[in-house]
Amino acid sequence: MRVGREAGRLLLRAMSSSPFPHSEALAPYTPPPWAAKLHGVPKYRLQLGQLNTPIQRWRLDDLPAGVELFIKRDDMTGSTLSGNKVRKLEFLMADAIDRGCGAVITCGGVQSNHCRATAVAARQLGLDIHLMLRSDVQNPSEVGCEGNLLQDRLMGANVYLVQRTEWYEEKLLPRMKRLAQRIKETSGKDSYLIPVGGSNLAGLFGYITAFQELMEQGVLERFDDLVLTVGSGGTTCGLCVANYLTGSKIKIHAVAICDDAAYFHRHINATLQEIGLTDVRSEDIVDIIEGYRGRGYALSTKKELEFVANIAQTSGIILDPVYTGKATMGLLNELRTNQSRFHGNRILFLHTGGIFGLYDGRMTSILKDGMRHVTDRVHDWWNPDDDPPFP
Repeated sequence: MRVGREAGRLLLRAMSSSPFPHSEALAPYTPPPWAAKLHGVPKYRLQLGQLNTPIQRWRLDDLPAGVELFIKRDDMTGSTLSGNKVRKLEFLMADAIDRGCGAVITCGGVQSNHCRATAVAARQLGLDIHLMLRSDVQNPSEVGCEGNLLQDRLMGANVYLVQRTEWYEEKLLPRMKRLAQRIKETSGKDSYLIPVGGSNLAGLFGYITAFQELMEQGVLERFDDLVLTVGSGGTTCGLCVANYLTGSKIKIHAVAICDDAAYFHRHINATLQEIGLTDVRSEDIVDIIEGYRGRGYALSTKKELEFVANIAQTSGIILDPVYTGKATMGLLNELRTNQSRFHGNRILFLHTGGIFGLYDGRMTSILKDGMRHVTDRVHDWWNPDDDPPFP
């Protein structure tokens, strides 16, 4: 009996010091019946997001007559761990833990929402985090603590600055593999590599599963069109695959904020082949809306930033300058000038998050100068005997 108790204590000690302390959090994943025959169905899922997210009426000015606009609040999937990336990470991080990895490597822009969310999730799960961030700045001392970078730093992420022009397949992926080898040699830990935006086969199921949530919220009966932004393509691909498999009549529109329609259709078509859907093409299941990239990815114009501020001031919904701000501009302009591209008048916009991108400093001049009459309502009432300085 004493030997048995001692063995039990040793086992508990070994479990508590295991390099994979959160493997018990893995939950077996069963896809919706309509997705069960897809190739590459993940084995496990983690609960990281605060789901289900609500659908709310979005009261915007100057909507065309008869148009009803609602918003799916995937900006409310969490606090520090928020936005659409959380749904993908539930599958990606589960796969990392299942494979016994002790480190995660991913990449994106210097203000990447995906990298920030991955850093938070990795730390919560006891994994090391390495971020390769595209930047115009080469000197690490010039990298600040604004926006998503603040959380990257708080999580103790290892950040590697790379050139802004480096493409994933050609440049970043080979370097990620070299870094993984270095980590293995120095720490003995295996690394889990996540592509830009978490847009791979495992991440795809984040929004295949999200579509089941939309169905349970009555979206198929309540709406004619679903609109979102497209950056890396994973969220759009998951939704249009699910929309196709369920026989839904909703039309999906994705507003491109980088690259062009041909690029995204190539990406989605490659994924369709990978999951075994050989009888359908991307061009048949998603409408890629071009023309709203502005100055380019993660670059803003004064007009775009004023638009984001106006939406917040008039509707209480905070958009981000990189993704949802440009996508909403595109949606409203298309409704006014090209309404025939929509299937009907009942529109659902998917808010994919990105709020921390607003805190990188780009909004300051807009709020304090450009729109001062609306957004700079800070008054001096130091003397309690003075009359209220309003209006």
